Amino acid sequence: MANEKKMVNGVVIELTGEEQATLNTSRAEEQARIDANAWKVARMAGYGSIGDQLDMQYKDLLDDTTTWKDHIAKVKSDNPKSE
Repeated sequence: MANEKKMVNGVVIELTGEEQATLNTSRAEEQARIDANAWKVARMAGYGSIGDQLDMQYKDLLDDTTTWKDHIAKVKSDNPKSE
């Protein structure tokens, strides 16, 4: 695979091997950070809005059910925290 390019003083040149290696390392580190936090993003999406959660809690109080608690437990179990 050819090295990526950069522009220097209006001229497009290829990155040096060292620059390419640094760029590859930086991209790998960023991907590792994204992967390490994927569970947080998935949980936030799974929980739903605060309004929906409050509605679940209110209905649970009225109906003596555990819909909200069960929902939160399922989201957590489906998206385990990475250590």
